[in-house]
Amino acid sequence: PHRTELYEDPPSGCWPIVYSPDYNITFMGLEKLHPFDAGKWGKIINFLKEEKLIADDLIVQAREATDEDLLVVHTRRYLNKLKWSFVVATITEIPPVAFLPNFVVQRKVLKPLRTQTGGTIMAGKLAVDRGWAINIGGGFHHCSSDKGGGFCAYADITLAIKFLFERVQGVSRATVIDLDAHQGNGHERDFMDDPRVYIMDAYNRYIYPGDGFAKRAIKRKVELEWGTEDTEYLQKVHTHVEGALNEFKPDIIVYNAGTDVLDGDPLGGLAISPQGIVKRDELVFRAARSRRIPVLMVTSGGYQKRTARIIADSILNLHSLGLLGRERAACALGSPSLDQMVTDSAKDFSNLS
Repeated sequence: PHRTELYEDPPSGCWPIVYSPDYNITFMGLEKLHPFDAGKWGKIINFLKEEKLIADDLIVQAREATDEDLLVVHTRRYLNKLKWSFVVATITEIPPVAFLPNFVVQRKVLKPLRTQTGGTIMAGKLAVDRGWAINIGGGFHHCSSDKGGGFCAYADITLAIKFLFERVQGVSRATVIDLDAHQGNGHERDFMDDPRVYIMDAYNRYIYPGDGFAKRAIKRKVELEWGTEDTEYLQKVHTHVEGALNEFKPDIIVYNAGTDVLDGDPLGGLAISPQGIVKRDELVFRAARSRRIPVLMVTSGGYQKRTARIIADSILNLHSLGLLGRERAACALGSPSLDQMVTDSAKDFSNLS
């Protein structure tokens, strides 16, 4: 396998939380034409800084995935297609992108998505090393090796798993727990006949993508009705996560933690409360941590302004319950300049707001 910068070890004092300011998509207001909050990732980080959970030099800086990295899964033909702006416009569902020169599209749309993809690959190795990792972005579960769609241009979940299988000793089985409101047809198509990967997917059965072929790859299919609420949802998630992990013992869990299950999401069609989402993430982490299976969480879909706050609250909840391994906290908080860094990041934040 090729050398990759994505697998260089970050300083041991870092939390296995991966992020880069390059995640955020901002240009000429075009991002407002998509129902997606394209600055969601930066907002999550700002909330975590305000709560003093993290500071800039305590998190892992994501690096952009190179073509060579992407070719571990993607076909050259597919990557070449992204050199056509109209193709990217179709995948990201932002029609005016079709009229922009491709160098602008590469820099302003695809580079953020490639950086988030690099972040997921990095978080895969971190999760194995540290027991858990969270990529503040990523979760592009509608993209497969040769086809993008639904805002997903790179198959970061497939990439993270293939990287681990090919480059990390002792990782040969993976479980994907996909709890985004939409069916994760990208990783499903990529791992269709791969016995090393077990897929559990809970989604609204009536919405995009309705990919019947991809459904054949799902080992545990939880098809939800319109307007499903907390009680039923959490009971199903709990039952099926436990069932999945009892049925197949993986070396890594990739948890696609989409927040588009939130009540009022224009695309998800489910009715889960913010507290329900926090509880859901807790259930998944408890199941993983109690079995000592490394867990990699990606944030995936979630299309409302209040989403960033909920994701931050969920991470704070996992931390307060001790589900993020205390040893990191001690090492991070032991650094002498932390108070200064927190003060500085708070200043930065107040300048922004």
